[in-house]
Amino acid sequence: MSMQASELILNPNGSIYHLHLKPGDIATTIITVGDPERVEQVTRHFDRIELTAQHREFKTQTGYCNGKRLTVISTGIGSGNIDIVLNELDALVNIDFEIRAIKTEKTQLTFIRVGTSGAIQPEIPLDSFIVSEIGVGLDNLLHFYDIPQDAFLEDFASELMSHSFWNVNNSRPYAVEADASLLAQFSVAPFGKGITVTNVGFYGPQGRVLRLPIFNTELSNSLASFRYHAGTITNLEMETAPLYGMSKLLGHKALSLNAILANRAHGTFSEHPSKTIETLISKTLEILTQ
Repeated sequence: MSMQASELILNPNGSIYHLHLKPGDIATTIITVGDPERVEQVTRHFDRIELTAQHREFKTQTGYCNGKRLTVISTGIGSGNIDIVLNELDALVNIDFEIRAIKTEKTQLTFIRVGTSGAIQPEIPLDSFIVSEIGVGLDNLLHFYDIPQDAFLEDFASELMSHSFWNVNNSRPYAVEADASLLAQFSVAPFGKGITVTNVGFYGPQGRVLRLPIFNTELSNSLASFRYHAGTITNLEMETAPLYGMSKLLGHKALSLNAILANRAHGTFSEHPSKTIETLISKTLEILTQ
């Protein structure tokens, strides 16, 4: 059945609504970053760039790095933007824009998030790198979709809510595992593994207090003390869990790589964040293009 114009929104030039991209503009391996300025920090390592597009916070460049075709796209911040980016990138490869219908043969995409994060365990050093084995969403994005019963780690959510005296007015957490093949690919030095919590905001939802008091002053401590099959929650950020969840529901693969710029347990922040991010970018490209 053909999709209505209000559901699959195309621009006059045939590009998808928010990203301003057309089918064929993206590679099947996609690096996501938050900051639009970080796109060129990645692509300056490329041999050549064949396409550049930008609309709002969504900047895209596709090109070749060591002979491998890659796309780098900025998502902006937060789960709402992940909803836009994942749906529209999937549409570019799995929906026929001419007839506005889902293709019979699907294309699987690979998403690698290269992002920044704050550690909540005291032993995690600044400027280290964590691969997210599990993404835990404290947002409500995935609850709007019809989720298969075995897609997420339901026992994780239940145990976390019990452990942290969960506010009944908050959304129910959800937990999604990283793609196993990508996790194995990045299970090398200098990457450590951990469980990443995705928050709906940067200040109150992550326990930061400026002028507004927060409801649960012990949430960060509760997250830090939680154990799941001997694993601990290592870091907080704002995109990993919805990236994992949307990818799994759409049949894609995803992995989140986190540069640890802050340690919340010690109240410290990296003295050279740009260098740390550059190191993460270089190592990511090295592994992807081996």
